[in-house]
Order: sequence, then C-alpha cells, then structure tokens
Amino acid sequence: MGTYPRRQVLGTAAGVAAAAALPLTSATAAHAGEALTEHAGPWVPVPEPVPVPLDGLYDNDGIDTSSARGGDFDGSGYTFPGEELPTGRVEVDGIPFLFPSSAAGAKNNIVAMGQRIELPHGRYLSAVFLTSGSYGNASGSATVHYTDGSTSTAGLGGADWYAAGGSLSAPYRYQPDGTKDQHGVGIGTSEVWLDPQREAVALTLPVTNPAQAGRTSLHVFALSLQPAAQGRALALRDAHSTNSLLESSGAQSVEATVVNAGTVAILAGDGVSVRVDAQGARTVEPARVRRLDPGEQARVRVGIRSGATPGTVRDGTVTVTGRGSQAAVSHQQLTLGVTDYRPTETSLAGHQAPYWFQGAKFGIFIHWGVYSVPAWAPVGQQYAEWYWDQMQDPNNPTYAYHRDTYGEDFAYDDFIPRFTAEKFDPRAWVELFRDAGAQYHVLTSKHHEGFALWDTKVSDRNAVKMGPKRDLVRELFDASRRYTPELHRGLYFSMPEWFNPDTPWMGHAPRNPYTLQPVPYTGYTAGKDYVTQYQAPQMLELIHGYDPELIWCDIGGANDSLHVLAEYFNHAKNRRRPVDVTINDRSGIAFHDFTTPEYTTYENTVVAKWESSRGLDPFSYGYNRATPDDGYMTAEQVVRNLVDIVSKNGNFLLDIGPRADGTIPEIMQTRLRETGRWLRVNGEAIYDTTYWSRMAQLGEDLRFTVRPDEAFYIHSLAKPSARLTVEAPIPIRSGDKVTMLGHGRPLTWTLSNGALVIDVPEAARKAGQHAWVFKVHWRA
Repeated sequence: MGTYPRRQVLGTAAGVAAAAALPLTSATAAHAGEALTEHAGPWVPVPEPVPVPLDGLYDNDGIDTSSARGGDFDGSGYTFPGEELPTGRVEVDGIPFLFPSSAAGAKNNIVAMGQRIELPHGRYLSAVFLTSGSYGNASGSATVHYTDGSTSTAGLGGADWYAAGGSLSAPYRYQPDGTKDQHGVGIGTSEVWLDPQREAVALTLPVTNPAQAGRTSLHVFALSLQPAAQGRALALRDAHSTNSLLESSGAQSVEATVVNAGTVAILAGDGVSVRVDAQGARTVEPARVRRLDPGEQARVRVGIRSGATPGTVRDGTVTVTGRGSQAAVSHQQLTLGVTDYRPTETSLAGHQAPYWFQGAKFGIFIHWGVYSVPAWAPVGQQYAEWYWDQMQDPNNPTYAYHRDTYGEDFAYDDFIPRFTAEKFDPRAWVELFRDAGAQYHVLTSKHHEGFALWDTKVSDRNAVKMGPKRDLVRELFDASRRYTPELHRGLYFSMPEWFNPDTPWMGHAPRNPYTLQPVPYTGYTAGKDYVTQYQAPQMLELIHGYDPELIWCDIGGANDSLHVLAEYFNHAKNRRRPVDVTINDRSGIAFHDFTTPEYTTYENTVVAKWESSRGLDPFSYGYNRATPDDGYMTAEQVVRNLVDIVSKNGNFLLDIGPRADGTIPEIMQTRLRETGRWLRVNGEAIYDTTYWSRMAQLGEDLRFTVRPDEAFYIHSLAKPSARLTVEAPIPIRSGDKVTMLGHGRPLTWTLSNGALVIDVPEAARKAGQHAWVFKVHWRA
C-alpha cells in the first residue's frame, strides 16, 4: 500500500451548516459539557476510516498512460498520467482511499452533477474526498442524508488541477495528441463534516458542469468516511518532520494534525500534549492542545533537536498524551536536521511556506516600472502594466490611445527617460506599509517589459544606468530594514520578457506596432542564452545582493529554477542567522510554497497555503491614470476581502501602483491608512490565526478565524442588529466570555436551538466599522 503524505494539499476543507452541530456545542449540551468531561471514561480507540467504493458512479475517464489512450478529463482531451498516480488502496495524509484504475477505457472519476452516493449506515465525523477541478476551482453544496429523514449541507470543492500540485500530484499531463505537457497537475483532499448524533445513509454531490472545454467542473476520485468514537478520543494524522524551524526556539519542527474524533471536548485541564521520540533526537518544545471540540482539528508543531548528521533518517514516534495516559500515537520515519537543498524536485519538496508567512496574512504588492509613465488602460478591463503588449494589437484600445497621445514613432522605450522616480521617498513608503497593518511588501524588481529596478550586471536595461539612475530595490530594502525592521521584504520577478530579442515571450523582438519595423531593446545586448546567461544570473543577483525573504515569480516558462531555488534556500539557511524564505507557484517548475490566485479567491478553505493578490484599482496592478478616485476599492471592500481570504487559510497581497515620479496616489494612501486603523483594533483576529476546521463562512456575512487554544472569532461583514444569531456549531461553553473588538465590555450570549445568539448593544454597533469582530474568550 502506498502512502502519500501531505505535500501542498490543494483540496478544500469545508464545514457543515447549523443542522450538523456536534455534541457539547448545541443548546442542550453546552452546560452539560462539564459533566460529560468529568464523568467520561478513559481514551477510547478511534475507528479506522472507511473507504467507500465509487466504481458504479464513475462516469469520466481522466487518467491515461503512454500505452493506453482515450481519456478526456477536462473536455479538451487532456488527462492525468497514470504512471504518476496510484491504483487501489492508498493512504493520503494518513487516510486510506480506494483509488481508481487507470486501465484503458476505465472510468475513474465522477463529474459532480448531483449524484447520490449510498453510504454504509453509521455515525461519522467527516467525509474526506479526493477531488480536483477542471477549468478553475470548482465547488458547490453537498447534502448529507440521515436515517431520520433530516439533512445537512456543506461545501465540497476541488482546486484547479492545473493550478497547483497536491498530495497526489504529477509533474506533467497528457495532451490530446498523447504528448506530455510539462506542467504539474494535482488531486487534493476536500473534507465535509457530518453530524455524529445522527446516522448517515447517503450523500448527494453538488451540481457543477459537465466536463466541457471552458466550463468549471468538480471531479471526485475517491471517498473515505471517518466514524465517530463514542467518548473521549483523539486521532493523529499526517505526522511528519519538516525543514522548518520554530521561531520561538529555532528547533526543527515536526508537524501533525490532532483530531478530536470523539464526543467529548478537550479542555485545558486534560493536559493534552504532543511529543516526538527518536534515537538521537529529543523534544525541546512540545505542542499543547488546550481546547478542541468534537470534530475539530488542530495543526500542531513540535520542536526537536538532534545531534545526528543532518539528513539522518530514523524511526520515530509521535505521541499524544492527556489525563495521564496515551491518547494517540503515530510511528513515522523522521528526517533529523536540515540538509542543503539539491536542484531536484524531490529535494525542494521538503521546503514549505515559512511560519512567518503563514501568520503574516497581509502584504503590500508594488507594481512600479516604465509602464508607470503611460499609466493607461481601459478602466476595469485591462492591466495598465501590460501597456507595451496591448499597444501591439490594432484591435486593442491601447493601440489607438498610444498613437493619438504620443504618435506612431514614439517607441515604448522612449518612456524610459520619463521614468524619473524623482519624488521617491522609500522611508515614507515603508512607514505607510507599516501604518496599513501590512506584515510584508513585495516590489516588482522586473516586470515583463524587462526593465530592472536594481543594479543588474548582466544588462544595462536597468534603473541605475537609465531613467532614475538609482538602485530602487536597494533604497527600498535599506529603508525597510532601518525604519520598519518588523516588515518582511520580498521581490517580484518576471521569468520571461515580452520582447527580449533572445527569447521573446510574444514571439517577436521589439517593433513599431504601426509599421512593424524593428526597434531597439534599449540597454540589452542580444546573443545571450536567455536562461543561463541572463534570467538565472539576475535572480541570483537578487538573492545574494538583496536577501529577499520572498521571491514572487511570474509566468514561468523557460527556467533554471531547480538550481536557482536550491541556491536561494541554501543561502538563507546557511547564513549566520538563518532566515526562512519562500517562493510562489510561478517559477516554471511544479514545486512551490504557495499558490497565487489573482483578482479572485477560493470559495472554501484551502489547506495548502495560498495568497490572493489584486490591486486597489478595479482591474490593474500598475497605476492607471484613467481610474477615478471613486473607482478604487473602499476600505470596507479591502477589509471584507482580507477577512474572507484569511478565514480560508489565505494571505491577502494588496497592490498599489506608484506614479513614475515615485509618489503614491493620495487615494491609495488613504485606503491603506484606513485599513491600518481597522487592523489596529481587530488585528488579533487576523494575524497568527488559522482557519476554523469546520467551516470558513456562513452565508454572505459571517466568517470565522481561530487563535489556537486562546480564542474564537466571528467576523460579521454586515453591521449587526441588536441580536447577532450565528447558526453554526460555535465552540463555546459556559464560563466563556464574548466581547466585540473595539468595544471591550462583555456581551450577553445564549444558545438557542443550536444557534449562538449575542446581544449587541448600540454602543458596540457604533464602535465597529467595515467588519464587526466578536471574540469568544476561551476559559483556561
């Protein structure tokens, strides 16, 4: 049996609606919880997950092999490669599944169109699916049916198979002609919570679309059910060593997921902790779980130290104890210490998003370059930073705009002298980012136009030799380190360039779009190997010369990213004071630390780390002079986006576009400062929080975040009335206190028919704005 550990799981973890409230959180059990805790017996065993055969429902052939063709996963003839996927019984993140066959002609996934899946009758905590989406992230509502005729609903989703790797991932897919498309594809997990108080009999899948080109469809490959244990029970999932270091102690982190698989809440008095034992290693920082309601999960980090040679593999034991006895145990092979990275996918796969990045939540993106001079695009329709590319097309409005404004003989590179940065004040920039409540910033070191904002030695096409005659990256980073050292610093880097004469992304070197005659690529000497003599050396210049903690690549394409990223990670790891750095999913290889949807978000929680980016502009990252002030996002929209994204395990990278002279438009400064004022009051519900494992949202207006072992937060995106009713299984019990951030005074709360009802006085309603955050203070 193959075992597939958590590696950038791309599935969504969705939760139940109010009808699926678990014990000890309903109206009848809230006050009985203490009695149950006191009189319940010792730890009871957790039933094994139950894989559910889906053979009779498979209706799509989405997996091919080199010798067996004929599949069509997405309606365009593309398929997963069977050589890279398992068949039969397989463990994914510690959960057993029955994975379908990739034999010729065999159907191997269900396209979700409302099919009913009959379940073995029983009481379950959750249903875990292996899913993926075609033509986008797919999701919808699944319905669970119980023997008493009642139902509950929950979100079920799958991330786009082409957008990210998952627990089951492949480095390529088959094209319609049978050749390999060298782009990673993946299958992830999606979890639906069930009510263990009722006996489940069936589950109805969401209705999405048939598998057709251009239409988003949800594909289901396998299903496994987690039965509920009656009593006090904990399960341990996906225990594994990592290459990450704990910020508090610098110890190597071993991660695991602790699941309350029983019907009794875990409280501080239970003394639940997690430790690791392995020959040559010792636990120096155990993890503790002080609050975990039935059905909830806690991702924990245990710190270990070892005297073994880094990279030594040893048998290890991860143990959960509580109430004086062992509650759960997992035997795993652990890699002790962190070796240098090698330029292979396997070696890089040991890297993950740093803990600082996972906790930061909010960053500022800065698109600034030669495109900031023309700074024009049809408002809300096109990216202004794509001006040079868009002016090539006679059917694009930019083509006519450029001709009418600058004339047909005015080349794009003629804008370079006008990119002056004369009013650029890097200290003012970074202090604005700090005041906005951001935790990191990411500057475009080089966009698709190929103009570098640092002193690159491999080309004169840069801001030191031309235009500003200044190293803009250096100035920003120096100011950030001096005046806002608490901020993390990152750089965007475009892998290809539109019209680089050696490897033009758009298929041709620079030319006059009106006459089609060649024009110079100013400052660049042609004749290089684009990747090895230009792209990779530039990335290494940034790594060694500027020490970015985040590199935000774009587009992908031809690359030497295996070598560059190995060097990046080793350079950061082997410094006198090691730094955890991170990379996104656009460097042209399958490996990544986080995914990057832009101008969109996910509908449900995505367990793998992700970051959504967008501009304050309605549809542009670079400054667009055509956008009126009232076209920009309001502070309320910024806050709502931030809350929504964070509740689903994402970060929000909000973009600003400075003018060519280095000034940040006043409307952008205003919006950032307004956001910062909200975060100064409510930031504890954002920074260093995690998603609620049962659900991300309830309806249009409610979102949830958790500060593990400390507090639970309810975010109301609409101004509440005198009573806020939350029809979800909120983890609250007698003795807990509820307040509203910014108001402070305790609020009266009750449980009624499974719903939490909070009395919200007028003073509290007036104290909030944009999003009203209610804090459940968990009793120690």
